[in-house]
Amino acid sequence: MTDILQKVSKKLHEKNLSLVCAESCTGGWVAKQITDLTGSSAIFDRGFVTYSNQAKQDMLGVSKRSLDAFGAVSEEVASEMAEGAINHSAANIALSITGIAGPTGGSEDKPVGMVCFGWLIRGEKIRTETKYFKGDRNSVREQAVDFSLNGIIKQIDES
Repeated sequence: MTDILQKVSKKLHEKNLSLVCAESCTGGWVAKQITDLTGSSAIFDRGFVTYSNQAKQDMLGVSKRSLDAFGAVSEEVASEMAEGAINHSAANIALSITGIAGPTGGSEDKPVGMVCFGWLIRGEKIRTETKYFKGDRNSVREQAVDFSLNGIIKQIDES
């Protein structure tokens, strides 16, 4: 993962962007990885670990209506998490992650390994995506972190 971290760091530094993370199933793993890098204070504003639905509402302004209608693991909620993170920070790019890492908690409609992501550059259109990862809890979370970091680069490149 060091390679992708270095690429994200370089891209954020080059574009003079700072990141805010809103994480659920990854429990702050992205924030930890980014802040392990020297010079991260120039590219990382803050992180929100909003594991419960109440935390998503309280800290990020995710609507109860969206949580009830779509569930916490949905692109709609990932979108609201990213918007809330950017609105409650000084950062100019937001990342959100919400998913089911397992081994329990999955259903037929939302199986273990389903993770929804959101990326938002302030003032631009949000991008969301859902992925289905295989493996145990740690593997699902690690794949989600890696995918989210690659998504930051993609979002910046497409802006």
